[in-house]
Amino acid sequence: MTSQQIFVGMGLIVVLAVGGQVLASRLRIPAIIVLLPLGFAAGAITDTVHPDQLLGDAYPPLVSLTVAVILYDAGLGLDLRRLSGDTRRVVHRLVWIGALLTAPIAAFAAAPLLGISAQAAAMLGTILIVSGPTVVGPVLNFVRPEERLQRILLWEGSLIDAVGGIAGALVFHALINDRKYGLGHGVLQFLGSVGIGLLGGAVGVALLWWLLVRMRLGEILGTTVQLAAVIGVAAGCDAIRDDTGLIAAIVMGVAVATLPAFELTLRRPFFESLVSLAVGVLFISISATVTWASLRPVLLPALGLVAVLVLAARPLVAALSTFGTGLSPGERAFLGWMAPRGIVAASTAATFSAQLTAAGIGGANRILPATFLVIVATVTLYGLTAAPVARRLGVVRPARSRPLLVGGDPWVLELGRVLRSAGLDTLVWAGRTAERERIAAAGLEPAGSDLLDCASGEGAERESVTAVYLLTADDDFNALVSVLLQDDEGRTVHRLTPAEPLEHGAPARPGAGLLFGAELTGPALAERFRGGAAISARPTADRLPPGHDLLFTVGPGGRLTPATAGPRPHGRGTDPRPGGGSGTGTQILLGPVPAVARRPETPGRGTIDG
Repeated sequence: MTSQQIFVGMGLIVVLAVGGQVLASRLRIPAIIVLLPLGFAAGAITDTVHPDQLLGDAYPPLVSLTVAVILYDAGLGLDLRRLSGDTRRVVHRLVWIGALLTAPIAAFAAAPLLGISAQAAAMLGTILIVSGPTVVGPVLNFVRPEERLQRILLWEGSLIDAVGGIAGALVFHALINDRKYGLGHGVLQFLGSVGIGLLGGAVGVALLWWLLVRMRLGEILGTTVQLAAVIGVAAGCDAIRDDTGLIAAIVMGVAVATLPAFELTLRRPFFESLVSLAVGVLFISISATVTWASLRPVLLPALGLVAVLVLAARPLVAALSTFGTGLSPGERAFLGWMAPRGIVAASTAATFSAQLTAAGIGGANRILPATFLVIVATVTLYGLTAAPVARRLGVVRPARSRPLLVGGDPWVLELGRVLRSAGLDTLVWAGRTAERERIAAAGLEPAGSDLLDCASGEGAERESVTAVYLLTADDDFNALVSVLLQDDEGRTVHRLTPAEPLEHGAPARPGAGLLFGAELTGPALAERFRGGAAISARPTADRLPPGHDLLFTVGPGGRLTPATAGPRPHGRGTDPRPGGGSGTGTQILLGPVPAVARRPETPGRGTIDG
């Protein structure tokens, strides 16, 4: 290809990747539903959007390293401390039972349906065991199932991607070398690959600890260091054995998310933007290699394969994986109706199908188009049906507010307890270690160490945060964070009225008033609480008692509405009507300071009066 064609091809891939994601966000559907047809059309219409021609032999390694970066980012959202009990047991079973059952079921179905050889069917069956966070996450964010279900599916999608990648590499080498391996040898090969990945991940974790914790690199260098470490470690592992870098990447991401030493390590927006771009580029470039001539003969057979996977393989895997656990019938059924295929299936098929075709494996040329159709069909099917299925099964998270309180002062913890007693699942964030310990001691759920991550974007979606309340004693901090979060869609951001006018005049978010009124500043609230003023909850039907100030109203459906100094905001997590809707709600009040008694330093428990 000429330099001009390369420029046009690479530029078009990036533009289509970003444009497809923008369109998907406007339509509120998973991006893959738009990206795959878009890439397919671009490949059919133009001669320049063909990554195998643009990059040549560098294409498969670049795909593998890009997937490693995506899986590292997915690992950053997986905290081992939240994986315990039945959740841990179900995740382990879904990964191993899913891998051991889905591959042979898909292979036995694919051979007669697609008219391919047993070798090609074995390769396709192995490719189709994976799911992936890039497709599961957007669907779950839209459906909002119960937290345990969301955690199980995200863990499964991330872990089975690595297992599937390694299994695919082992099957590929067995076929390409035309050697018959016994079961024992195959198990040893797989364990060896896992060992290399785990060792590489441990080296990567040690490297990140030294660079991020000991050297205390700043935000920009900290982000680029993470990127370089993931790519370097994954490349080293893959150079030793194919696709072992995927395990190393997940290990590194989970370690950064879990180990206390990394609590101050931030995942910056640039890194998330890079991963989003990488996902789009991969889907566009891989789908561009699929032609209509290759799709036409496998279209109906591939739909038959999808039916086997959706109606037989996944329900069986979910039933066996959840047997004897504490999951409800609805939760077990929903797990049986959620297994879309994603980027790892596409990248593995794109990497291996051409080489297997060149090696003379019968039907190998149908692996990529069949995988393409399975991805499109499963994502579309689950994306369109997951929400009504979840509602029918009764596993949708209640549509009540989930506020994030930012601040570690005693009155903030008391407010969190009262909101929890009023039926709201409340998160609390504080920056200092002592404050975070007090949050846990108060029985409240502490938010993640990175405030911007858990208060905006995918992190807030993952935690189901509906509104952010900035309640620290530092007015400058509150104002700065409110500005940083003001472009985040889907949730409101509120802050306390400053005790004194801010020198630089940081504005409140447009449409979001300052909290509680001009006289209830941070220092005033803290002083009044220390003086013995109680935070309590009363039915909205009661009159406001003398000397009490209204802080929040909780509607009958669990909608939280703050009392603001300006116009009341409209958005998710608020209700413009008094009481948050029809019926009787709850008022959260701050009482007057008693005439004699003074509050001890350790706050008491909030209660619902009336």
